[in-house]
Amino acid sequence: MARPRTFNEDRAVDAAMTLFWTFGYEGTSTQQLCEATGLGRSSIYNTFKSKRELFDRALRRYMETKTARQLELIESSDLPIRERVRQILWDAVEPDPADPLGCLVVNTLVELAPHEPEVAELLDRDHAVKIEALATAFRAAQAAGEVDADHDPTALADYVFVVLSGLRVAARAGATRAGQEAVVASALRTF
Repeated sequence: MARPRTFNEDRAVDAAMTLFWTFGYEGTSTQQLCEATGLGRSSIYNTFKSKRELFDRALRRYMETKTARQLELIESSDLPIRERVRQILWDAVEPDPADPLGCLVVNTLVELAPHEPEVAELLDRDHAVKIEALATAFRAAQAAGEVDADHDPTALADYVFVVLSGLRVAARAGATRAGQEAVVASALRTF
């Protein structure tokens, strides 16, 4: 008879997510995963089958939580579009202190997506949802006179997420807060 699990899978995935976010897929060892989750090697492999499956679950959890927060903000029609964009970008300037610097999605785009099509497809789908939501918000802002009608809403949405990715990479590289704030201010002047 199998022993019942005595750990919380969600907490294990969250702990793994933080490690992968900090060190990347290749940079995270099984031993680090054991220490962070409190699980033995056999428990990790019995539950998640492989380091890769645990990574996939952690990446999906990251995207679900981060994308949900961003979509909630984007679709918050009670805020002017510039304020919504400012808040999206500000997440990179002033991240949750409990989170590692940077972005697990951006890190994964660089590390795994170029040679793993299934990862690239997953990241592309997540990105497309955010771009479409923000482009829709820009269209509504154009209709309300908040944004000049000459701007391409999809291009603006892409621009915002490119700036966000750049801010997150710069944060990992040690960018100053003043520098990050200046980038946000410049981005907001583009529309």
